[in-house]
Amino acid sequence: MNLIDVTIVNVAIPSLRDDLAASSAEIEWVVAAYIVAFALGLLPFGRLGDVVGRKLMFLLGVAGFTVASMLCGVSPTIDVLVVARALQGLTGAMMMPQVLALVQVTFPPQERGFAFSFFGVTAGLASVAGPLAGGALISADLYDLAWRPIFLVNLPVGLFAVIAGWRLIPRAEPGKRQVIDAGGVLLAAATVFAVIIPLVEGRELGWPLWCFALLVAALPLAVGFVFWERHRARRGASQLLPISLISNRNFLVGLAMASTLFAGIPGFFFVVAMVLQVGFHYSPLESGLATVPFPVGVFIASIVSGRFGSRMARARLMTGPLILTAGMVTLYLVVGRIADSISATSLILPLFLSGLGLGITIAPLFTTILTVVEPRDAGSGSGALQSFQQIGGALGVALAGEIFFSTLAGSTTASGYRDAFTAALIYQVAIFLTLAFLASRLKVPGTRRHTPAPVVAEG
Repeated sequence: MNLIDVTIVNVAIPSLRDDLAASSAEIEWVVAAYIVAFALGLLPFGRLGDVVGRKLMFLLGVAGFTVASMLCGVSPTIDVLVVARALQGLTGAMMMPQVLALVQVTFPPQERGFAFSFFGVTAGLASVAGPLAGGALISADLYDLAWRPIFLVNLPVGLFAVIAGWRLIPRAEPGKRQVIDAGGVLLAAATVFAVIIPLVEGRELGWPLWCFALLVAALPLAVGFVFWERHRARRGASQLLPISLISNRNFLVGLAMASTLFAGIPGFFFVVAMVLQVGFHYSPLESGLATVPFPVGVFIASIVSGRFGSRMARARLMTGPLILTAGMVTLYLVVGRIADSISATSLILPLFLSGLGLGITIAPLFTTILTVVEPRDAGSGSGALQSFQQIGGALGVALAGEIFFSTLAGSTTASGYRDAFTAALIYQVAIFLTLAFLASRLKVPGTRRHTPAPVVAEG
């Protein structure tokens, strides 16, 4: 529900604008309210799961997300919809960190890679299922509800998830009772806010000075957060993000890799949707169908990669981005030859190849990052990981969008969209090559070049 919800709304924007008589700024906040609330909530809710119990937090998050989806679906005005979307983001932040945390503490090390591979499958399928589902639901216009079914469809799914989660997720004792690190929450929220808001709003507003001021302010806020966490560690007090993680090289490189990967994927699909739907007049459903080879590649590669567990992790983390790069280069060559139209069949090979690259990367990335996280801190580590994913995704959409629209320069011709697409693909190639380089800097347990990081046994 969470991953699809990020993309499904984009398809409904024209219908939303017309039905609710919303301005461009108000429509922007239908998307932005969700992203901002979600990013702000990940770290504190991830830590709260460590304290009060991950199963409880997950079920509360899913139930809250389902209620918020109902509020979105029945919203009478754009203002109510924006508030409901913010509530969706907060409740999404309650449930998402618990997913990776539950994998970390439930499965033994030899099974985690395969379990994490299903997270990759989910992410890949959601990247295309959102536009597909949105296009199909809006085209069907069920009961003359226009855009509202894209939110109401979450009700049966959420109800099923609550019941299944209650019965199937193993019971676990909550963590040791701790005082929540309020100072850490405020500093982390301020840092994420200072990064996310400019990235989400900057391009649409023409990058005003305050956007750059907030981005600059994020650095001292982040430094202040680290000093605060060190101060609490010296006092023996609980920390929002344990200092053992902040000072762990592998964890930090892993966060940089997660940010880099997600600085490529969402931005890529944002540009693809613009090119196919606006540049070459595909319907939302046709656009979604054209990109199906990507999640097919993700699905196949994730299953195969997951069976390796933690073996050959660095090799897979370098190979996956290189295959992603090959997919982007192939797509660049294909798009460079088009004239007035683009055939969906010509996209099959490059998109399938790119999906294979992502599927190979996902499982070892999450396994390697979270290996160094002790079970008692799994929620906090997962929240940090997904916070950096959100920051990377917002950065990627901002950069890819800026390159794309500045190259497009107002052109409405097929050749203009082709040139803007190829310019954005150069950015994708650079991103995935950077990801391969970062993978080479990882010190994966089991190699002979370093002293392995201790792995805490499950208890």
